[in-house]
Parts: sequence; structure tokens; C-alpha cells
Amino acid sequence: MFHAPTNRRPPLVVVMGVAGSGKTTVGQALADRLGIEYADADAFHSPASVAKMAAGHPLDDDDRAPWLVAIGAWLAQHQNSGAVVGCSALRRRYRDVLRAAAPDVAFLHLDGDPAVLTQRVAERPGHFMPASLITSQLETLEPLEPDERGRALDLTSPVEDIVTGFTATLDVVTERTLDRVAPCSTPA
Repeated sequence: MFHAPTNRRPPLVVVMGVAGSGKTTVGQALADRLGIEYADADAFHSPASVAKMAAGHPLDDDDRAPWLVAIGAWLAQHQNSGAVVGCSALRRRYRDVLRAAAPDVAFLHLDGDPAVLTQRVAERPGHFMPASLITSQLETLEPLEPDERGRALDLTSPVEDIVTGFTATLDVVTERTLDRVAPCSTPA
């Protein structure tokens, strides 16, 4: 039998995807819609990691470890107030670090055509991430698995459509019973 939770909290959401997928734009729009705080994971990178990426070198897991811990801690601090963070979260084990800190987190994977991603990154003025690293990120990407709480949506859809589609998913997720898992879905 279905039992709706009686004490809903605002959601914790990671808007994930490779560079150029629209994490910042969609994440801010989603946070605005939900009335909760937004943070960009780029702000959690160390100066050494930013310099490494700016030089065209991909980060390794040693570079990412403290970054993911910091993002997870930020999410945990917002457990009661809700929050959205734009974070690549490319591998399952990276998402596991975030989930360990904030077990209720849901993921919105912005997925789409690599050519669109490369064009978007190439057109961003003054950003440290060069378009040359898109291939590396796509090779690293592990899409959401069926047991991960979240949904994949097409990054080329209008921002409002993405936000509306995902907030509908959040309604389903928050209405679920004890398993607290909403199967991920692929882009339409």
C-alpha cells in the first residue's frame, strides 16, 4: 500500500553531465523553481585542478577526491533546506561519494550530442575547460544506472522543459515508499 511521506523536505539535486551540457543554466533554473540554493561545483575545485584543466589535462581520481568530498559536505549541510549543485559526477563511484554524504540526493543527467557539447564549450569565453577535454569526459562518463535515483534528459531541450520534466520526477521520487529509488530514464 502507498503511504506518502508526511514530512517532505526540499530536495537535494545534482545536475550532472560533461562540460557544456548546461549544468549551470539548468541547475540555477531548477533551484529558482524550487526556491532553494544553487552552487556550481567549479567553485569547489582547487587552484591546482583548475590550472591542470586549463592546460588541457584531464583530472584524475586523486584530483577529484577532495573536490567530491567538499561537494558532498555542502550537500549534507543543505539536507534540511534543499539545494542544487551543478557537478559533472561522471562516474558511478563519484556519485557514490556524493550519496554517502547526502543519501537523499537525486541526479539530473543532461545528456546529448557530443558535437553540441564541443560547440558549446568552444563558444564559452574565459572558461578554464577547453573543448579538447570533451572527448576525455565522454570516455569517463558512466550514465545513471537503473538503481540510481534520477533521470536523464536531453540537453538540447528548452531549459524550462528540462526543469518541468525533472520536477515532475521529483514529485514521483518524494511520493515513493521506503525504497526511495526512482529508476533513471533515458532522454526522450
